[in-house]
Amino acid sequence: MPAKKVTKKGKCSVSSENETDSREGVLPSSSEELVGKAFQGIKIKSSSKKSAKQSQRGSKSSASFGLGGSGNEEPPMDFQGFIVDEVEENVSIAPEAILPPEDSEPIDSEWGPNELAESSTEIVRYDPLTAYLREISRYPQISKEEEFNLAVRYREHSDLKAAYKLVLANLWLVVKIARDYEAAARNVLDLIQEGNIGLMEAVKNFDPYKDVRLPSYAIWWIKAYIIRFIIANWRLIKIGTTQAQRKLFFNLKKEKERLEREGFSPMPKLIAERLNVRESDVIEMEQRLSLPEMSIDAPISQEDSDSNLGSIIPSGEMDAEEILSRKQTKELILSSLNEFSSVLNEKEAVIFRERLVGEEKATLHDLAERFSLSKERIRQLESRVKEKLKAFLIEKFGDRMEKLHIDL
Repeated sequence: MPAKKVTKKGKCSVSSENETDSREGVLPSSSEELVGKAFQGIKIKSSSKKSAKQSQRGSKSSASFGLGGSGNEEPPMDFQGFIVDEVEENVSIAPEAILPPEDSEPIDSEWGPNELAESSTEIVRYDPLTAYLREISRYPQISKEEEFNLAVRYREHSDLKAAYKLVLANLWLVVKIARDYEAAARNVLDLIQEGNIGLMEAVKNFDPYKDVRLPSYAIWWIKAYIIRFIIANWRLIKIGTTQAQRKLFFNLKKEKERLEREGFSPMPKLIAERLNVRESDVIEMEQRLSLPEMSIDAPISQEDSDSNLGSIIPSGEMDAEEILSRKQTKELILSSLNEFSSVLNEKEAVIFRERLVGEEKATLHDLAERFSLSKERIRQLESRVKEKLKAFLIEKFGDRMEKLHIDL
């Protein structure tokens, strides 16, 4: 049973009798179990679609490690170069920059919601983010030599405990990067969760023999997963899928403001030149960002609540009458083509079947060798067959050619 102890301020807190000091390199059993579960299996499973409610219960990412990577593989989706800033070869950012002040009251991650304030009638607000920051502050950074040794153990011997330590020692880096994108997300814990998946993917592909620190390499993977999550969840409809759209999503507003400060009118053509994208992409992204989302199940008006927008959108499916008409037209045209082929001589019939209506067209060179003719002569015969076909169809169908969608 946990033992209670009273602080000088009169607050009641709870501590475990078998509590260990993780700063000495010993992982708490609960944390080791949590990270261990995340590394089971082979594939990375992104949780981009999890709700904000789930993320507030804790940043529990589902991911895994496996050997066989080529080492320092590139992060997905071509994110380098247009969103992330240049970084030094060896990044060193103190975790204290992302943690609450040392003199602030600590929050126990298990008992925090029940901790009482000085007044017996007031309950301290439980902040999941603060609790998470307190939790990861228990894991110290590691030196370059220790990082190298752990990475070699995982890469060469599939030592999952070494992978655990590499991830836990760099959780602060994920928080630091997620804070940079906090304005673009409803909940920073969602970004941290996705960034943790990117961190584990970075550890999986990290090559310790390339003389680069893990944080420098992991930055690209962390940002890639965070950016992908933001774009996928900005709205119900995905707002960007191509590299140009992702670039515009993050830079369109800033580029407009920059042009206005410089005295220019932020026209789509000028923005496209500055960002090296197509003008049509700029116009499309402006519409996506400015127009509101509308549900096809929403009623058309308050008076007519039974009708919705989906009922007035034309269906792209053909009705039975049109399907039957097209089938009959296709059969008629095929029958006519067979009839036309029967009036051609041997060479013209082969050219008609293998150059004009065949699925795999024969080359002029192949036909020239087959008939011992020049390629130019085969081309002349092909032109003559086309003229004969045009005359045959006009004679057979006349004014109905346009209705039958016959284009010569």
